[in-house]
Amino acid sequence: MDELLPCNNFNRKIIHLDMDAFYASVEIHDDPTIANKAVIIGQDPRQSNGHGVVATANYLARKYGVRSAMTTMQALRLVPAEKLVFIKPNFEKYRRVSDKIHQLMYEITDAIESVALDEAYMDVTTNKMGNFSALELATNLQKNIYRETGLTSSFGVSYNKYLAKMGSEYAKPFGRTVILPDDALEFIASQKIEKFPGIGVKMQEQLHELQIYTGADLQKQNIKFLLDRFNKAGYIIAQQAKGIDLRPVISKRPRKSLGLEHTFDVNIYDYDKLLTWLRNYSCELAQKLRTLNLQTRTVVIKLRTADFITITRRSALAVATTDAMTIYQHAKSSLEDEIDCVSGGVRLLGLSATDFEQKSYETLSLDLF
Repeated sequence: MDELLPCNNFNRKIIHLDMDAFYASVEIHDDPTIANKAVIIGQDPRQSNGHGVVATANYLARKYGVRSAMTTMQALRLVPAEKLVFIKPNFEKYRRVSDKIHQLMYEITDAIESVALDEAYMDVTTNKMGNFSALELATNLQKNIYRETGLTSSFGVSYNKYLAKMGSEYAKPFGRTVILPDDALEFIASQKIEKFPGIGVKMQEQLHELQIYTGADLQKQNIKFLLDRFNKAGYIIAQQAKGIDLRPVISKRPRKSLGLEHTFDVNIYDYDKLLTWLRNYSCELAQKLRTLNLQTRTVVIKLRTADFITITRRSALAVATTDAMTIYQHAKSSLEDEIDCVSGGVRLLGLSATDFEQKSYETLSLDLF
């Protein structure tokens, strides 16, 4: 029945990078005195009337049985009080660290699919670094992340996303796993069903009822049986059991610039009127940046004079921003540098932002925390 499955593709080189206990690791890095504590990211139930959910926990806390999505009250019962530290999540801090990590990834390839602040797929079949193996690229990235942030990560390398993710999970913490085409089926066979990405608790229970506990058990199943029993999900796990995953790494093409401009019906000679236009542009541009979860490091004004000469002036920001006043002040300064052109009349005025820092790795902080 293997003819029901698509042909495999062994030509790709995919890295799955996963930070180790990311939120907790960031907090421990900032406060080394809690390094030997069971650190739980979540609101202390003793201070929140028993409310709260574990966002993540360090590996010491996990040894006591603490898991993500567990209530913090349950976690409180599992860990000795003298070992326990609760920290309320600071997602703005975690986003800043995540941005640094993603910048290091973008030095290797633009084919990056971010799953969360701490997790991403990278297609390095072709990349920016030259003739290096995927293992060399991933190892160097792991070292650079540790050097730049002081945080550890794990990665898996294989010919598809599914196996790369299995590899990173297999390696944790601070590990690396390479799954080659010739080794894929054996590796899958050795894994418990609970280790298969995408197979949730409910399906695990259903598979256990069918005496399917490992990848080896799954590989023995008839594809039609899995289709009949689990519909589309059955077809997907049948592919996974054979090491097949044709999903591409889906990267969002980063915007190069974002801007506004207007050609006036009558040339503008009034400097204050041009500043009013710039203020309005700055507010609208700042709103657009926030909507797209972007920050800008460079503000550009564009002028077209009465005699149709076009002038652009770039102003670099010390810190990436979405703040309208900061954008306006830099635009105003650039306009002041061209005051002679302004006095001769302005036919067109534009304002744009470029050199973005991506801020799309958003995690919602809910009242649960």
